[in-house]
Amino acid sequence: MARRGRGWYRGDCHVHSVHSDGELTPERLATDARAAGLDFLATTEHNSPAPHGAWSPYAGDDLLVVLGEEVTTRTGHWLALGLRPGQLVDWDYGVGDGRVERQVDEVRRVGGLCVAAHPHAPYPTGTFRYPYDGFDAVEVWNGAWSSDVPWQADNEAALAEWARALAADIPGGGRWRPATGGSDAHLPGQLAHPHTVVHAEDLTTAAVLSGLRAGRSWIAASAAVELTVSAEASGRVAGIGERLAADGEALVRVTVAGVPGGTVTLHTEQGPAHRTTAKTVEWHTDAAFVRAEVRFPNGKMAALTNPVVLR
Repeated sequence: MARRGRGWYRGDCHVHSVHSDGELTPERLATDARAAGLDFLATTEHNSPAPHGAWSPYAGDDLLVVLGEEVTTRTGHWLALGLRPGQLVDWDYGVGDGRVERQVDEVRRVGGLCVAAHPHAPYPTGTFRYPYDGFDAVEVWNGAWSSDVPWQADNEAALAEWARALAADIPGGGRWRPATGGSDAHLPGQLAHPHTVVHAEDLTTAAVLSGLRAGRSWIAASAAVELTVSAEASGRVAGIGERLAADGEALVRVTVAGVPGGTVTLHTEQGPAHRTTAKTVEWHTDAAFVRAEVRFPNGKMAALTNPVVLR
């Protein structure tokens, strides 16, 4: 079992192998994950737990394998992460059947995480029709269906929808739903583009899922991208996914590396609030939350974060 103490860990939360409709074996994916700088990956084959055991020889102290499933229902796909070996989540239903809640509850009973996958995928069963209220997180950044650097219109739609929900939920003190990203890798060259960087107490399934559930995470286009975001007020400091409870203005600090010529945009409940090409940012705000987006010069996303809640 991988276990390396508290820190930031990079992982791909949405991966397919030859055991569903991917082209790569678990052995090749594990090799590629290590080469890409990943600390963990989630095996999310379509509607099958059969390959769980196939990953055992390729996990180790330097690579955690989170067992999961992509549940491909008739009206949307979702990721069940943190399953027990051999656990199968039913998929044969649609939004009007009233069955998804029971499946989500079964995943949560074993400590798992339920993620709405690629909610605006442009094909009938891929468009997510269920209420987000029943899920723990939303995949706002899904990889491209080629080996190009991924960013496309369905991700923009998912990001905009998620951002509107933050603006409604956080100022009123409601529960907000974290964002995740995953490559949805099927082909060579797709793994880790993008991936999620999560703060966890250990490199274990339980700790990684806990960090994702809390929103202590950000999404990167590749391991070359580095990003830190924090906020400070009255001598207290909070990071991504944390709450500061600021009394008055907070000082937001951002550092970025690995995005030459990129643009940093800070978003609050009012939308885009501060934009700069500087790689070290200090900015004051009295907003309810702040989150960061970093884009390459061509407009494609390089990184995006979950919010720092300020009040």
